[in-house]
Amino acid sequence: MPYWLYITLIVVAAYAVISVLLYYLQEYFLFRPEKLPADFQFLYENQTVEEYNMTTRDGAVLNGLHFKVEKPVGLVLYLKGNSKSIKGWGKFAVDFTRHNYDVIMVDYRGFGKSTGKRSQKAIKRDLQQIYDKINEKVAEKYIVLYGRSLGSGFAAKLASMNNPKMLILDAPYYSLTKVTGRYMPFMPLSLIMRYPMPTYKWLKYVECPIHIIHGTKDKLITFKSSLKLAQVKPESTTLHPIIGAGHKNMQEFESYHHAMDEILLTRKRKKIDLSTTSKGSNHHKS
Repeated sequence: MPYWLYITLIVVAAYAVISVLLYYLQEYFLFRPEKLPADFQFLYENQTVEEYNMTTRDGAVLNGLHFKVEKPVGLVLYLKGNSKSIKGWGKFAVDFTRHNYDVIMVDYRGFGKSTGKRSQKAIKRDLQQIYDKINEKVAEKYIVLYGRSLGSGFAAKLASMNNPKMLILDAPYYSLTKVTGRYMPFMPLSLIMRYPMPTYKWLKYVECPIHIIHGTKDKLITFKSSLKLAQVKPESTTLHPIIGAGHKNMQEFESYHHAMDEILLTRKRKKIDLSTTSKGSNHHKS
């Protein structure tokens, strides 16, 4: 056998093995779950919180928290990132309760106290069931969907299938296939990704106002992804850049909280009579 053919066969075989491993092991790279004992008690200072469990149609149990205020003006369904459990994510509820919004957070399958076999399809189905339960008591015009990092794709999908008050995407990705492709540009990711999460496709069908918040120094999911997402439905999308923020520290920037104030306290954007503006004006040489 010619030496060049021998080397080629080795490279092809290694490529195939790596592709198979990535297909079956990608969950270990995408998800960083924290398991909690069944008797774990959630405690948060100055917050009124109620724990709940919901059984899905395939028998999984989803564990969540409901942060409550006395006279809520709406409810935020907060879809967290890919790590830990709602035990740690619960501290972010105050960013909404201080504006008199109730907040519901839920652990995906395999996170915290939640059980069940995880898949993109199963998680999307779970979140729709949770949304339906919320909608039994809260009208859609009062429901805000907030997706953080990994949760941004699920939030976009949920918004595309329903009609909430608004969709807020925090450090969103254009698609997980694109994000992964930055680190493995030569792998056939379009074929092996079990969680492609094409946020850009789902955003096309979102009818509510869209707000995108992203740190300009984010090295994990670059700010460019939000620039591209903002162009999917520019007429209903507002981009809020947080200058200097990275992927995990936006809450440390005052500009992030100003953006949240602007988003949550502002009424629905009014339609502008463009005939009264400079749009379409001709610029003549002097």
